[in-house]
Amino acid sequence: MDWNSSIKGFRAYLVLERALSENSIAAYVRDITKLVEFLKIKAINKGPLALVHEDVAAFIQYIYELGLGERSQARILSGVRAFYKYLLVENLLDADPTRLLEGPKLGRKIPAVLAYEEIAKMLDAIDLSQPQGHRNRAMLETLYACGLRVSELINLKISEFYHPEEYIKVTGKGNKERIVPMGAEAIAQNLYYMEHYRATLKIKPGYEDFLYLNRRGSSLSRVMIFNIIKDLAAKTGIEKKVSPHTFRHSFATHLVERGADLRAVQDMLGHESITTTEIYTHIDTKFLRDTIMNFHPLNKKVS
Repeated sequence: MDWNSSIKGFRAYLVLERALSENSIAAYVRDITKLVEFLKIKAINKGPLALVHEDVAAFIQYIYELGLGERSQARILSGVRAFYKYLLVENLLDADPTRLLEGPKLGRKIPAVLAYEEIAKMLDAIDLSQPQGHRNRAMLETLYACGLRVSELINLKISEFYHPEEYIKVTGKGNKERIVPMGAEAIAQNLYYMEHYRATLKIKPGYEDFLYLNRRGSSLSRVMIFNIIKDLAAKTGIEKKVSPHTFRHSFATHLVERGADLRAVQDMLGHESITTTEIYTHIDTKFLRDTIMNFHPLNKKVS
């Protein structure tokens, strides 16, 4: 097996078996391309099945000497490991040459987390007299109430908002879908926004199903969400570095600190491979909803 055919098979594996996004797949392929380039530079005339531990170790040493940052090194090593895992899964290889490799030591960054009182201050600081005020309130309530990524928030659809059942369907990384319960306060804010602001907009073709729209009737950008949150943090005197992801970290931290089940929090964050069919067969929706109702500080039922 040569490199071209193995990389082609690896790409198909990432699409069909891992269901990764195109960006993630491109990143993995770039990692393997770097390995192939290294072999050419060093005149190592070996195919993917012939490489041994020493060859791959030399490659890792090479990218270290190039001066790549620790996270870049770790990223490339992760891609190479994924490639050889594919070869093992396909029974094309008996021994993994990456098995004993050590990656760079990465310091674990502790993400910023807002106290519930700080989030409440930011929500209360939204000017509801402005045209976009109720939209911003609905978005930030949803961001915190459901622990969404910013990309998931701006792509949320009306058809994915099941307010009578009190949950939303979220499309996350790799187009994996999951369901996340939504508390009564966030639902109320979204329904009010839809009735009193969104309904007045002239919506551009193609954006009819997007829940959150700008004043021109099209979808919001990630930068807009960042700026809204940054402005609110400054307005309320919060000196922490606050971003949309801070709301996601705060969602998870507040649930865990109040005693929520780790499995439920992991499911709601979308850290597991939950495909469309698994949503309806493997996830206990009542269990997740009860977790939100009992442990999320924004829920009015929490004393």
